[in-house]
Amino acid sequence: MTKTNLIERAKNIREHAYTPYSKFKVGAALITKSGKTYDGCNIENAAYPVTCCAERVAIFKAIADGENEFQEMAVVADTDRPVPPCGSCRQVMSEFFPNDMKIHTTNLKGDVKTLTMEELLPFSFAQSDLSNEK
Repeated sequence: MTKTNLIERAKNIREHAYTPYSKFKVGAALITKSGKTYDGCNIENAAYPVTCCAERVAIFKAIADGENEFQEMAVVADTDRPVPPCGSCRQVMSEFFPNDMKIHTTNLKGDVKTLTMEELLPFSFAQSDLSNEK
């Protein structure tokens, strides 16, 4: 799948976002190493802390389906600049994505900024930080 196709999938799923409060629709599309694609849109709730972002929805769908190796992701929203993932999404992404994985951030105007996971969240908190071994 090309970067353009991945971005288009993210745009399409964005239309399914449930955003009655913010009206801020986001879509994400994720490709696994096995070639499967998972889409996600943000889903809001009146109790804001339980809202889930598009990126995490796509990741969680893939994990629930048994996929845990990822190749590439696209994220899209109606913003002036390519939409950056929030901090919570970056932390979840860092748990599952290799440091060199590409994340295409974009907007509806067609602006695209491609970053690696390492560029998106340098010096992230990792599983190895939980080790009691010194």
